[in-house]
Amino acid sequence: MAKINRQLLILFIGLSVSSAEQRRLSPQMDGHVLEERSELLHYFSWADYAVLATMLIVSCGIGLFYGFFTTKQETSEDFLLGGSSMGTFPMAMSLAASFITAIELLGNPAEMYSQGTEFWMTSVAFVLVIPITSQLYLPVYMKLRLTSSYEYLNLRFNRHCRLLASLLYMVQMVLYTSVAVYAPALALSRVTGLNTYIAVTVVYVVCIFYASQGGMKAVIMTDTFQAGVLLGSIFLILGYGMTWAGGPAVIWKDSERTGRLEFFNMDPSPTVRHSFWSVVVGGTFYWATMFCSNQASVQKYLSVETIGQARTALWVSSAGLILIYTVNFLTGMTLYSVYKLCDPLQAGYITASDQLLPFYVMNFMGVLNGVPGFFVAGIFAASLGTVASALNSLAAITCEDIVQGLFRIALPPSRGAVYARWISIFFGVVSFALVFIVERLGGVLEVALSFNGMVGGVTLGLFSLGMFVPWANAKGAMSGALTGLTLVLWVGLGAQIASLNGQIHVESKPVSTANCSSALNKTTSSFLRDKDDEDNDDEVFALYRVSYLWYSMIGCLTTIVVGVMVSFATGPQNLDELNDDLLSPPVQKLVNKRFGKSRKKNLEGISNFALDMEDEKISAKRGSK
Repeated sequence: MAKINRQLLILFIGLSVSSAEQRRLSPQMDGHVLEERSELLHYFSWADYAVLATMLIVSCGIGLFYGFFTTKQETSEDFLLGGSSMGTFPMAMSLAASFITAIELLGNPAEMYSQGTEFWMTSVAFVLVIPITSQLYLPVYMKLRLTSSYEYLNLRFNRHCRLLASLLYMVQMVLYTSVAVYAPALALSRVTGLNTYIAVTVVYVVCIFYASQGGMKAVIMTDTFQAGVLLGSIFLILGYGMTWAGGPAVIWKDSERTGRLEFFNMDPSPTVRHSFWSVVVGGTFYWATMFCSNQASVQKYLSVETIGQARTALWVSSAGLILIYTVNFLTGMTLYSVYKLCDPLQAGYITASDQLLPFYVMNFMGVLNGVPGFFVAGIFAASLGTVASALNSLAAITCEDIVQGLFRIALPPSRGAVYARWISIFFGVVSFALVFIVERLGGVLEVALSFNGMVGGVTLGLFSLGMFVPWANAKGAMSGALTGLTLVLWVGLGAQIASLNGQIHVESKPVSTANCSSALNKTTSSFLRDKDDEDNDDEVFALYRVSYLWYSMIGCLTTIVVGVMVSFATGPQNLDELNDDLLSPPVQKLVNKRFGKSRKKNLEGISNFALDMEDEKISAKRGSK
């Protein structure tokens, strides 16, 4: 432990030294209003570094504890599933923490500031997706208890579908984790003085250490601690911010006056970036990809003993996500009240919208020793949670789908944890190295952020096809997946290219620089689009203008529709040869009622406890009977 502490101390000395030269005496703020300047009023102090260091050291300590001071993890089940012995609340917190990235913590307040509240309606999607997950998909996963969820595709279709989904997930997560760490580190560095490279290095060193040493138990318990840090930091910033801005009533009126309070934009056009339909319907499909067919999520479901625990955890995590989104958007409303007469982005004080919240925290709360450090600790906690869950899930699919599935190499059960540990380290190093590639290829960042929805929809379509369409066969599944992937990549990448070329513009709410002393005064409509921008949009191919929130639905439905058509064209699945355990419970009941018989074969994964889904209990004791 002392060795770990010394290494972290060296990294933090580097962080502090890198920003020391940028510090200067800071003028005081007058009341609630920031004295507009083109430079920061405050920078990181030693107290801030101490708070951040404490969070990272505790995270390492949890990994150290579960790696060396608890029951030794020998099998892959112990390392990757936590021995299915985790508590309900820690699993719920870990599940929610893995969905909240640092990009969202910085991006959601900026979204509210510039676009309004429509995106908050994602909270409705959180409510809708939980019963879908818990009643339709979760029973299948808990019944089979497969370490890799993609092994299901092998049992239902064939190994080619399994490998396609596994490889897509690997590419998706390695690319996304590097962006999820680099993007917020870059935003923080430009307004806090933190060195980007050292900040990224600290996150990866800490994350690789505790994820590889403690396995799923360390990931879940560390996520729980980090979720507390994250919640504490955003509540603290919101509490101070709303008080200093004049209170909730003032903040609400400021946003209402400029049309930022918009929850029911019922425009049916799919090209509207955020409408009620795209956010709620499209958002439900997107979050279904995260809850229903994401390997990291499925692993966490299997880390608890009963399906009842998993269902409770799903509702708790949903409530946590709604709470975080609500706080984020209230923070965005606060930011607008503060900067309504001097937009930092238009004034040139910051260079990107995701720098807005750190800029505000440093200028307004820099005088409160430790508060900026607590805020950055919350951002780092979100990055750590995202990467740790990814590393653990990548180790699982590599062991199960690649090593044993593709290469057919049998891993000794007694050495499973060792192999999984080294594989997680490998992917951590690869993701870290990719950061330096992402840095030099600006367009990759935007593509990576959209890639989740593109790939996730296709994967969701494969699982849905298998669980809800008993006649679907392997040829249909593969054809549907490839067609859906081709279509959604064409639409998504085409939209990204058009955006980078300046052909697609996002309409924003009005801002002003009227009170900015060092910027040219602009009217409050400075962000509204002009006619030339609208003409450019009209020239872009129609599918490229479709909102990114529809990508998951496009990929999912295309996979299912093409899969069904090809399955019937090539000869549907023989239901007498299909195992009931591979079907969603409502479909299973419908098929058995229609054909009057059951075809159970007691399939097994890493451990199959032969559940009786009527009482919804998974017990090793019952499984041995």
